Amino acid sequence: MFKIVRFSIPCALVASLAFAACGDNGGSEDADPFDTYQMCFDEHHTTEMFSAAQAVTICCLSHPIGSQPKNVVCGATAASCETYVGSNLGSDAGSADITAGCTDYITQRGM
Repeated sequence: MFKIVRFSIPCALVASLAFAACGDNGGSEDADPFDTYQMCFDEHHTTEMFSAAQAVTICCLSHPIGSQPKNVVCGATAASCETYVGSNLGSDAGSADITAGCTDYITQRGM
């Protein structure tokens, strides 16, 4: 009458993680505000372990910094982004990381 379905423990674990990852977050992205660019960078690079270039992109694109809304603080060009990030970030990222992050920011900003 009833068919018994066997799930392996690994399959059950994967399924539970998939459902947890797809939970309802209200449709909003992580756009927490930060008082300074350095605080944003530290969270994404040091705490969340993104590369320096990825952290630059994330902070420029996705977070309000100080009184500026997200996607504005780093400017409208790669050059303005590099200037802003370079002057608001300690020695945590090299110039190549800043250039790569700003280039990616401008690309994603235009999408």
